[in-house]
Amino acid sequence: MNSKFDILIQSEKPVLVDFFATWCGPCKMLSPVLKEVKEQLGDEISIIKIDVDKNQQIAGLYQVRGVPTMILFQKGKQLWRQSGVLDKNSIIKIIMEKRQR
Repeated sequence: MNSKFDILIQSEKPVLVDFFATWCGPCKMLSPVLKEVKEQLGDEISIIKIDVDKNQQIAGLYQVRGVPTMILFQKGKQLWRQSGVLDKNSIIKIIMEKRQR
């Protein structure tokens, strides 16, 4: 598998993975929202973007059927996932509720 990806999701701090595609309209809407989430949470979270067309193996492993799909990992565990676009406050609330302290 992608060892860099595996190392990232093993992190002590939450890692939000955004599975996206360049041709996807809702993905383009989600991108600035995730930027705001990162600006607000800073070092409390990592956000990584995975292009499903270029990383079909990872997308397949996590059974990503539609984009955008966000999956929240911490210490290698999947804590939450959702397809579609959410607003900044909803995403932050979910991260704060789901993360392991």
